[in-house]
Amino acid sequence: METRSEQLFEVAKKYIPGGVNSPVRAFGPVGRTPRFILSARGDRIIDVDGNEMIDYICSWGPGILGHTHPRVIQKVQEACEDGLTYGAPTEKEVQLAELIVQLMPGMEMSRLVSSGTEAVMSAVRVARGYTKRDKIIKFKGCYHGHSDGLLVKAGSAALTTSVPDSAGVPEDYTKNTLVAQYNDRTSVEELFAANPEQIAAVIVEPVAANMGVVLPQKGFLEFLREITERFGSLLIFDEVITGFRLALGGAQGYYGITPDLTTLGKIVGGGMPIGAYGGRKEIMEMVSPVGPVYQAGTLSGNPIATTAGIETLTILKEDPGIYERLEQKAVRIAETIKEAAGGMVCVNQIGSLLSIFFNDKAVTDHESATASHTGKYAEYFSYLLDAGIYVAPSQFEAMFLSDAHTEEDISYTCQKMKEYFREFNS
Repeated sequence: METRSEQLFEVAKKYIPGGVNSPVRAFGPVGRTPRFILSARGDRIIDVDGNEMIDYICSWGPGILGHTHPRVIQKVQEACEDGLTYGAPTEKEVQLAELIVQLMPGMEMSRLVSSGTEAVMSAVRVARGYTKRDKIIKFKGCYHGHSDGLLVKAGSAALTTSVPDSAGVPEDYTKNTLVAQYNDRTSVEELFAANPEQIAAVIVEPVAANMGVVLPQKGFLEFLREITERFGSLLIFDEVITGFRLALGGAQGYYGITPDLTTLGKIVGGGMPIGAYGGRKEIMEMVSPVGPVYQAGTLSGNPIATTAGIETLTILKEDPGIYERLEQKAVRIAETIKEAAGGMVCVNQIGSLLSIFFNDKAVTDHESATASHTGKYAEYFSYLLDAGIYVAPSQFEAMFLSDAHTEEDISYTCQKMKEYFREFNS
């Protein structure tokens, strides 16, 4: 008998490309029909067929407190009574900007936008305006949103040329985007040597989380800080995922490294659509109306999104133990998988982020990540989904923990993972 999710998916495909509004939601890599979600509370989501699942996607990161946190919901409901959007300044924008500076001191000034993609696009523009240079370096496997200049993969001459990673992106848009290998210092040094005084910025996910979770090797982020300073370039940390998730100060606080510019999203909006970019005052004063770098947005600083962001960050600030609790839960799951899988997989974990790679070798970059067995991951995903556990429907996405995940649900998850690997290893 056809499920309601299956029915909705067929209808959706008539009106929405692929039936979804973001590609990974289609469940294509795992060969399943997407679950259409009806509601969520705590660490659970419920689909339109009444299936209740333990959620380890957490809306791809924003749900660090869990779904429908009562304080956040109450504040948002109250804010809605005053109107949804004004297109004019509000006190809440100032409050959120002040909170960001308190928690991420490197962001002396920030500008609110409506998405992580918009934040990154704007930060790159500011870096180019400030340095008066055109080229940027990004890393293969790091995702920075879908703006034209950043949808790039390495071509056959990986260190010198780039080609678009999407149809519809002219090659001219990506000619100034250079691609290096994550965790590979030599690839970065060669790009700087080949393009002296031309590189405006290096942009990096300080912890890569869009090819699965891949940690920076010891000294790599420090190296990026040093080489950008040496060549007069800016260092941009894309903390759309890691911001307020690894620590109150994000990855830069966790690792003790201050970039020149930072981009935020997800948690900074408490589950509402928002993004932010910021950095040193002298750089951010390049932004219009003070400076010559233009950027604007009708819904930037939306009062509902800022309300949710303020309350979420306030809760995180008030409860410093949350990050230790999150780490303990993630470590428990990671250790369970390692023990149960018997060396047949690689598990990368930091804070409340983790990924299981069906790869018996260490995963340290894009090449080792993509060497994973996606078919085995699809089998693993289906086993957990059928057991009421909702993990990422792609080998190359992260698993997220929330403060709402209970010990009982963690225990159940670990039990089902052990059961899967008993069958997998047999």
